[in-house]
Amino acid sequence: MYKHLIRPILFRFNPEKAHNLTLAFLSWFKHSRLCSLFLRLLFKRSAPALEKEVFGLRFPNPVGLAAGIDKNGEHYNTFSDMGFGFVEIGSLTPKPQKGNPKPRLFRLVKDKAIINRMGINNKGIKNAISQIQKYPPRTILVANIAKNTVSKNDTEVISDYERSFSLMYDFVDMFTINVSCPNVEGLQSLQDISFLSDILDPILDLRLCYDDYKPILVKLSPDIDFQQLDEILDWCMLSGIDGIVAGNTTRSRDNLATDRNVIERIGAGGLSGGPLFSRSLSMVSHIREHTKGKLGIIGVGGIMTPAQASDMLAAGADLIEVATGFIYEGPSFVKNILKYLQIKKKQS
Repeated sequence: MYKHLIRPILFRFNPEKAHNLTLAFLSWFKHSRLCSLFLRLLFKRSAPALEKEVFGLRFPNPVGLAAGIDKNGEHYNTFSDMGFGFVEIGSLTPKPQKGNPKPRLFRLVKDKAIINRMGINNKGIKNAISQIQKYPPRTILVANIAKNTVSKNDTEVISDYERSFSLMYDFVDMFTINVSCPNVEGLQSLQDISFLSDILDPILDLRLCYDDYKPILVKLSPDIDFQQLDEILDWCMLSGIDGIVAGNTTRSRDNLATDRNVIERIGAGGLSGGPLFSRSLSMVSHIREHTKGKLGIIGVGGIMTPAQASDMLAAGADLIEVATGFIYEGPSFVKNILKYLQIKKKQS
């Protein structure tokens, strides 16, 4: 029904409008126990054989919702009812920010892809905390945190991450440090090892002040070369970082079916979806080989089919996340992935 009725209607709207309409509709579900039960009956699949302990947490299944869908942390329980084993909210910044000028979100339907230059628009950390206090999470909740766009110098940037981390610490289960979004000025430069250590060392020190241990992961771009990636991985293994989210959207426009003139009219932005899969798979495989299992890996980027989800796990990902695939395939996507993984596990 989604592909033949709901998606064609949603795709008549511009992508950002469709996204906002969908979230507005989902708001009804978080206020009703009956609606939540309805979602669980339709989409949630029991998968005891796929339960997994990673980062010291017990995940009911390995399929999570990637950051960028529930930007403000307002629908995590609803997405859990749809079958996700964990939900990553954000990216969240210390202060609310509007993001980049519109239009800033574009579909490439022929490629089952999306280009976005949203600019990390969000209502800020404090709004997310208020939601969590009002609606206690029924799922493993991951906070993806980033700097505000207006923060330019090193002191401001480091302070942004420290503030977000300390404010959110008591309200989520783990953290993703986003240093790789291509749509915020200067953010990808933070992947340089000297900048990265300046940001992460204070956060790791802050974690020592809390009684409960919360895992810290770093979200990296698929556009960095393997030499730079290895430098980051070596530092992470020494520093106490728990894992890597591999990866983010890409600036690459290679091998697209969409007309080149359309791509040029859209302009800058990070590409997600089908064309990203081989790049993400290669990145995950390299990280697993280089780290020998010393860092946990969440594989994300271009997973559009259950078979690709299985391939990502086989390449070395401990967990996976989907976003664009969920938009194109609909709310049954997680259920279909879990069914496929269960069959594969029985056959092995």
